[in-house]
Amino acid sequence: MNKLPERIRIKDIARLADVSVGTVDRVIHGRSGVSEASRTRVEEILKQLHYQPNMYASALASNKRYAFACLLPQHVKGEYWTAVETGINEALQNYSDFNTSAHISYYDPYNYHSFVNAGKMIIEKEPDGVLLAPTAVQYTKELTDILNQKNIPYIYIDSYLKEIPPLAFFGQHSHQSGYFAARMLMMLAYKEEEIVIFRKINEGVVGSNQQENREIGFKQYMKEHHPSCKILELDLHAKRPSEDNDMLDAFFNEHPNIRNGITFNSKAYIIGEYLQSRKHANFNLIGYDLLDRNVSCLKAGSIAFLIAQQPELQGLNGIKALCDHLILKKEMPQINYMPIDLLTIETIDFYLKLPR
Repeated sequence: MNKLPERIRIKDIARLADVSVGTVDRVIHGRSGVSEASRTRVEEILKQLHYQPNMYASALASNKRYAFACLLPQHVKGEYWTAVETGINEALQNYSDFNTSAHISYYDPYNYHSFVNAGKMIIEKEPDGVLLAPTAVQYTKELTDILNQKNIPYIYIDSYLKEIPPLAFFGQHSHQSGYFAARMLMMLAYKEEEIVIFRKINEGVVGSNQQENREIGFKQYMKEHHPSCKILELDLHAKRPSEDNDMLDAFFNEHPNIRNGITFNSKAYIIGEYLQSRKHANFNLIGYDLLDRNVSCLKAGSIAFLIAQQPELQGLNGIKALCDHLILKKEMPQINYMPIDLLTIETIDFYLKLPR
C-alpha cells in the first residue's frame, strides 16, 4: 500500500479502493447507490486504516434539521420540572449549529391515560428522538413500543424502567436514595417509636415512579435496621391543596408526640410552611429538591435536610445524549445516575453557587 498522509482524506480512500469520492462518501454515511463489490472494497480499506469520519463536520455540512419531542409532567413555574426545562433549552442552545429544536408536551402525572394520549400526539409528529419522564410500565410501554417500531431513540429522565430499557437514563438511583434518606432520618429520630411519611396522592396514584421507588428503599432500610419503629402515613389530596392544613391539623392532633417525617416528592414546602405557621419547632422533616420554597423552609429550620438531584443536568444531558447519538454517532452509557446530594442550612448557599 502506498504511503498515506497523516490525516486520511476521502480522496485517499477512493484512490486506494479505485472508486469515486462520491462512492466513498455514500459508503461512509450508509447511503444507497453503491454496488456490493465497491462497498466491500471501500469497507475493507476503511477497516485497514481505522478510519473515523469527522461526524461534526459532516453533520454541519448536511444541514439536516433534528426535531425532538419531550414529555414531562404538568407543572407550574418554579416547580421541579421548570429546572428540567431550563436544562433542555440550554442543551438546544449548545447544539444550535445542528438545527435542533424540541417541542415539550405535558401529561397529568395522576392520570395514566393523559400520558398515553400525549404519547399518541408525539408519535403523530414523527420526531427524531424523544426525551420523557416515564409513568407506570404498562402505560409507558404503549409509547415505547411504537418508538421502537419506528426506530426512534428515547431517553428517560427522573425514573428508570428496566422492563423497557431506553437509549440512556439520567436520574437518581431512586431506591438507593430512599434507603439513604431513611438512614439520615433515623440519625435524627434515633430511638423514636414513630415516624411519618407524607404523600401527595390522587385516587391511589402517587404521580411518580421515582417517589414510589424511594419509598420502597426507605422501608427496606427501616425493616432492616429499625423494625420496631412504626411508620405512619398521611396522604394529602394532590388536587385539593386547600385541604392540606386541615388534614395536617387533624394528623398532629391525633399524634401530638410525633417528631420526625419525610416526603418523597418535591413539595416538602407544604409541610415546612405548615410547621412554621403552627409553630411546630421540634419536628424533623426531610424532603427533596431545591425549589425556592423548599430552600426557604430549610433556611427557616422547618426542613432539616433536602436531597437534591440536579434536574437541570437531567434535562441538559438527556437532549445532549440524543444529539450525540443521532448527529455525532457517539456511543454512551445507558444508565447515568445523578449524585444524591444531602443539603443542610449550613451548606445550601455554597451548593447553590456551584456551576451547573
